[in-house]
Amino acid sequence: MKIAKAVITAAGRDQRDLPLQAIVDHDGASKSVLRISLEEVLHAGIREICVVVCPGDRDAFARAAAGLDATLHFVEQAEPRGYGHALACAREFADRDPFLHLVSDHLFIGLGPKSCARQVVEAAEAASCAVSAVQATRESKLPYYGAVGGRRVAGSRNMYEIENVLEKPTPTQAEQHLVVPGLRAGHYLCFFGIHVLTPAVMDLLAHALDGSAGQPVSLSPSLAELARREKYLALELAGRRYNLGVRYGLFAAQLALAMEGREREEVLAQIVEVLAQRETASEPESGPAS
Repeated sequence: MKIAKAVITAAGRDQRDLPLQAIVDHDGASKSVLRISLEEVLHAGIREICVVVCPGDRDAFARAAAGLDATLHFVEQAEPRGYGHALACAREFADRDPFLHLVSDHLFIGLGPKSCARQVVEAAEAASCAVSAVQATRESKLPYYGAVGGRRVAGSRNMYEIENVLEKPTPTQAEQHLVVPGLRAGHYLCFFGIHVLTPAVMDLLAHALDGSAGQPVSLSPSLAELARREKYLALELAGRRYNLGVRYGLFAAQLALAMEGREREEVLAQIVEVLAQRETASEPESGPAS
């Protein structure tokens, strides 16, 4: 299985501006979040990319992506019918091919020579099946992510056969349906925001949309059905994800990029200076000697 296409969803009504936010990348250059995501895809060896956007956002996103060595397609999600619907808007682009999929409101930092997206693509091509990146996440974060349950692939330290998928489960639901043997207590395998998906996912989304009566459709139920129909793996990456949509999410992502970049020492020095100034300002002034 060869992965030659990628889809980035960027049409969430409450997060549509996040991909256009400027941030300093690990190379010291100021870039939009979208551009960093596109470079993540390029590092995985993919040059044909579709970005799903809100109506009216195409020009702004095209400007943010200008100059990249890629063939870009833009598709508008005409109405806010959920994450699954946004991905389904790229069905014509994906055609009958497997594709890499990234969400646009996360930033991904690999902890080795390979980018996060490249790790997922290589795993999917080697296993010839759908692969979703996951990260062991404490249960207090379950309201922010979809999560999977299953069992470790024999002989592997970071690959799992997916058996269950739930969208933003409660801790009780996770304990009942998503426990993974060998995982630390109170932690679950939550989606990372990067997937390689097979054409069957687009078929499942189309079926879900047909029966939705115009209501929003999420992706997780279709992924759960995918796990019942065909081989579907989860890969625990050598990397970290940063959700930009949560409070201080952009700040946390910026700090993480800075710590991985060439200007790390300068950033650390500035942090120390800020902390020192704060400490000095909080010290009580000495009164006159009595």
